[in-house]
Amino acid sequence: MSSLTTARAPKGLEGVVATTSGICYIDGDQGVLAYRGIDIHELADNSTFEETCYLLWFGRLPRQSELKELRERLAEERTLDPAIIALLRTTPRHVQPMDLLRTAVSMLSFYDADDKKNDHEANLRKAIRLTSQIAMIVAAYDRIRKGKSVVDPDRKLGHAANFLLLLSGGRPSTTAERALDIALILHADHELNASTFAARVTAATLSDMHSAITSAIGTLKGPLHGGANEAVFHMLVEIDRNGADPVQFVKNMLTQKKKVSGFGHRVYHTEDPRATHLRTMARDLGQSSGQSKWFEMSEKIEQCVKAEKRLNANVDFYSASTYHTLGIDVDLFTPVFAVSRVSGWAAHVIEQLDDNRLIRPRADYIGPPYPQHYIPIEQR
Repeated sequence: MSSLTTARAPKGLEGVVATTSGICYIDGDQGVLAYRGIDIHELADNSTFEETCYLLWFGRLPRQSELKELRERLAEERTLDPAIIALLRTTPRHVQPMDLLRTAVSMLSFYDADDKKNDHEANLRKAIRLTSQIAMIVAAYDRIRKGKSVVDPDRKLGHAANFLLLLSGGRPSTTAERALDIALILHADHELNASTFAARVTAATLSDMHSAITSAIGTLKGPLHGGANEAVFHMLVEIDRNGADPVQFVKNMLTQKKKVSGFGHRVYHTEDPRATHLRTMARDLGQSSGQSKWFEMSEKIEQCVKAEKRLNANVDFYSASTYHTLGIDVDLFTPVFAVSRVSGWAAHVIEQLDDNRLIRPRADYIGPPYPQHYIPIEQR
């Protein structure tokens, strides 16, 4: 064991620096999140999801002609092989959208023209395809499981508007389109979170982009990662159904030592900067749609938890009421996370493969001391 350091590994690798990266900058003490050095607040106020994708994949903001080209390429890739549609139609209706998405993304590789290629340019093309296709899979499956026809994409619309069109069958309002666009920007990347790390570990074996993204989706599915916003909305629904006071409901949870989802963060010691924008979006969407009760409940809960536990809302807390007000079903909340985060996953896979080394950490052994000796079975 002499090749190991003597320092005890922190549980969950908390605070461990596992690699270098030029994609995402986080300062947990100051509440800073930046993509390629550009603060998330500036991107949320001024950018679009497509422009953010370019920034993540190419390392800089695009010129006007470059952004136009990327939008056109994303529009061209809004298509699914008939075999994928057949999978969506034949999947048992009880299958959860995240399980279906994991399987469908793996299957996409069968029909990808660059399937056998793993160079930088091929992976950029795969990143564009997967970003368009994942959104289509999520929307198409939701309509199929509800007995509705699959909607054709509109090449004139941007990514956020197209996704809402594919879900509802109708062109979204400007408010709804911009709200989802901002949400996609906010969720696009977050350094070495669990799903991104899983994608990089897979890519580091010199596997392929589709395998890496499939690994990421399987990791995102876990309730300690991507499923927290679903838990938040289930709580809001229970409060509303029972006509309970939100503050008293949460105080009872805290008294019973129950976790209130959507609060606290492993990295941020102040407010999650993404929550800042999602709070405003949840308020504005609620007012414009006449569904302000979800935001009002959320605001009371946030104030209570902050006073009682000194915990700040994270990205999951207000995304729950935001997504619901946009007409997105609760079991699609995590798949919508993937619709955005595929951009960051792909950026990390590309970065990993551009300067690759197999990711193979060691374990801090805490078992019986060496050497232990084998005891014949008749002597045990």
